[in-house]
Amino acid sequence: MAETNQMNGAEAMVRMLEAQGVTHIFGLCGDTTLPFYDAMRGLDHSMTHILTRDERCAAYMADGFSRVTGRVGVCEGPSGGGATYILPGLIEANESSYAVLAITTDISVGSYGKYPLTEVDQDALMRPLTKYNTVIKQAAHIPRMVRAAFRAMTSGRSGAAHLGLPYDIQYDAVDPVDVWGDLTFSSYPAHPGAPEASRVEAAVAALLSAERPLIVCGGGVIISGACEALAAVAERLDIAVATSISGKGSLSDDHPQSLGVVGSNGGTPETWEMMQEADLVAFLGCRAGSTTTSRWSAPKPGTRVLHFDNDPMVIGANYPTEVGVVGDLRLSLDMANAVLDGISALPTFGGTARVAEIKARKFARFQTLAQSLEKPVRPERIIDTLNRLLPEESVVVSDPGTTCPYYNAFGLRPKAGRTFITNRAHGALGYAIGASIGAWFGRPQATVVALMGDGSFGFSCGELETAARYKVPVTFVVLSNAGYGWIKASQKDDKGGRYYNVDFGRTDNAKVAEGFGVRSWTVEDPEDLDRVLKEALAHDGPTLIDVISQPLEESAAPVMRWMG
Repeated sequence: MAETNQMNGAEAMVRMLEAQGVTHIFGLCGDTTLPFYDAMRGLDHSMTHILTRDERCAAYMADGFSRVTGRVGVCEGPSGGGATYILPGLIEANESSYAVLAITTDISVGSYGKYPLTEVDQDALMRPLTKYNTVIKQAAHIPRMVRAAFRAMTSGRSGAAHLGLPYDIQYDAVDPVDVWGDLTFSSYPAHPGAPEASRVEAAVAALLSAERPLIVCGGGVIISGACEALAAVAERLDIAVATSISGKGSLSDDHPQSLGVVGSNGGTPETWEMMQEADLVAFLGCRAGSTTTSRWSAPKPGTRVLHFDNDPMVIGANYPTEVGVVGDLRLSLDMANAVLDGISALPTFGGTARVAEIKARKFARFQTLAQSLEKPVRPERIIDTLNRLLPEESVVVSDPGTTCPYYNAFGLRPKAGRTFITNRAHGALGYAIGASIGAWFGRPQATVVALMGDGSFGFSCGELETAARYKVPVTFVVLSNAGYGWIKASQKDDKGGRYYNVDFGRTDNAKVAEGFGVRSWTVEDPEDLDRVLKEALAHDGPTLIDVISQPLEESAAPVMRWMG
């Protein structure tokens, strides 16, 4: 369409997204989306629209894109079922503090309350799941509400936003003068807030007074870009740094002070020793939730606690806190380093030696299992193969089930930053395929690998067609054990092996993938893994490796309650 001085609501939405720095939109079409799609087709803009196979995966793609870029990820879908399908991705992004915008078109405002097809109260539906939410009732409001959504998503604790776009207002006129954006809010954290200097000084003084301190990092360290500042603190004090699942990557896995993941999922008895020994724990950008603390069994009562976070609501929520520091993590750690600069004789806490000793024991046990030639293939061997063969510039995406604890515990990446992604806020199966596709669009120079069980694969395998259509070179690795492994292992541990309705029929996942146009292999012999993974990584397009793997209930999974 030829662009004139006149602009309708659909065109204004396209122009506003472009003005806010959006480069990719993930979604799929519906009746209520017709004007919006026509505007995307007709206007000359710089954005790429990726057609997905369902709205849930569109949101997961936007989530993966946001995590690796630090920019707002955008997904869209139609009214009714489209709005309800997009919910899982929104709540995951919001609770994990990633900026994802969902635009769901809606029935006409003039039809509200008349029982039209696909009517749902989108405003009420999305309100508890998002940081910012509105259904736009007038076309003239579109520009300012888009700007408000971007401000909300990227300021303070980042999160998700939802905009409802009714069908009829997409045709109404919008004044082009109001169509402008602020690129400050295209990435996050926007306008990071500095901490109070006296709080940082008090926290540093408390840290230096400890005998056996431990730093525990959450995802906030990576989101804020604080990895270098964290490394400076850890190195100059020789203090061990553990992480939550979301915080994996705060230090590179080979950093001498990097202890690894602690807690009930991906933590091991070896790394847990330092949580139990610590006389002071400093949580950085970590909410100290149930997983990281193994249901709050450590830090133990009486352990001193420091807490740095940009969200004041998490400080003191679970532990009495000696010093709380509210502010952006990068600014807070920069300030802590400045305080340390002014101290002539700094103590050191022996973190390098203790971490080395713990990791030596942990990985000796791991290597014994990783070298096994048992059939079905042990998960440890799969992780070891990835550790050896993945290039430095890689991103690993895992579903929250079978693959998650293994990669948390034993996955090794030689760079700090967001090199590992998993959906740990709500743990919905079916996340990895969509999120890995989005991650590749955000970081196409990286090798992207998606890990999942066959239960998760069944949730979202239709998106393999999306990967094939766009020639997305992600390698999908499926650990096939013909069951919902996490629940079956839990039934073994919690219910004395009384299994009920957790097994399903084995599927030839390689043939499924081939049907979508994805080059695929089935691996039953562990000695074939190296060759197949090399071939998959070298292929110019999407690939899938279906590994017939050991059932989780028979394995030595690094899950604290299953390890005695």
